[in-house]
Amino acid sequence: MEPEESLKHFENQNLATRQGQYRHRRVLSAGLLVLAAAVLSACGEKAEKKSGQALASVNGEEITVLQLNEELARVNPQMAQQEAARKQLLEALIDRQLLQSEAAKEKIDRDPKVVQAIERAKATIVAQAYLQKRVGTVARPTKAEVQAYYNQNPQFFSNRKQFDMRELVLTTTDVTDEVKRVIDGAKSLEEVAAWLDEHKVKYGRAQLSRSTTELPPELSARLQAMPKGQLFIIREGARSMLISINEIKDAPVTLEQASGQIEQFLFNKKNKEAAEAAVKQLRSTAKIEYMNQPAAGAAPATAATPAATADKTAAPEDVTARGVAGLK
Repeated sequence: MEPEESLKHFENQNLATRQGQYRHRRVLSAGLLVLAAAVLSACGEKAEKKSGQALASVNGEEITVLQLNEELARVNPQMAQQEAARKQLLEALIDRQLLQSEAAKEKIDRDPKVVQAIERAKATIVAQAYLQKRVGTVARPTKAEVQAYYNQNPQFFSNRKQFDMRELVLTTTDVTDEVKRVIDGAKSLEEVAAWLDEHKVKYGRAQLSRSTTELPPELSARLQAMPKGQLFIIREGARSMLISINEIKDAPVTLEQASGQIEQFLFNKKNKEAAEAAVKQLRSTAKIEYMNQPAAGAAPATAATPAATADKTAAPEDVTARGVAGLK
């Protein structure tokens, strides 16, 4: 194996889990925002008497049909699951009321950090509501737009490839200089596994499959250019994966199969662009003054705009794409 083709370290990459982690972060963030909204709603209920038919009473505090209907609207369950969802959400509202009451007794709602979180959530919710009103209803993409996107991105659809890979999973601390030299000189994954067995280095085995739809274009191109059996490492914190490409095969997706996802992607993109345009227009007419700026040479922190907050299609910071240059 030539030096330029030998294994080098592909730092901080993760083909297998990066997208899943990002989705988890998105769900977690959304959950926290909903929780904050619930706190805001609960705080408002102290000043305004609840209206609507009562469904339950928790230590004298009523839970109403209006509250339950609002939660149902958030969840939007399928028709067949409506009744089960109503029961579960009613119990969740009871639990929330119990927690809220106990928090009030301990004056947690007056904690400076809690107050700050509530104010932040309130500002975010109001800004999003304004954007929704300002942007209005964005037109759904047409069939022609969907087909054009399909035709313009063959790497995701008609020319889609699937990478079947095998991997050895090691503790990062076990990837010593000696192990690196063995990997650099190895011709196969099994050769490395045999050496690890002989030297009693623990590892696990796994298989994974990724397509050009799931990977950044530059990384997909690099993987397609690799010969079968090429080894490379992906480091993920405490563990490292030594990966070998087992097979690259065609996995095309038809327009009919992809049209639903393409339509939703383009619709989200239109919403994002409309929100960004609205914020840009507001900034163009506003008087914005920057104060207490950091010293020259220091990178100022960038505040998230309401458009960024409202954007549900923004791509995560892709560490895989950022580090693709390290792949040899």
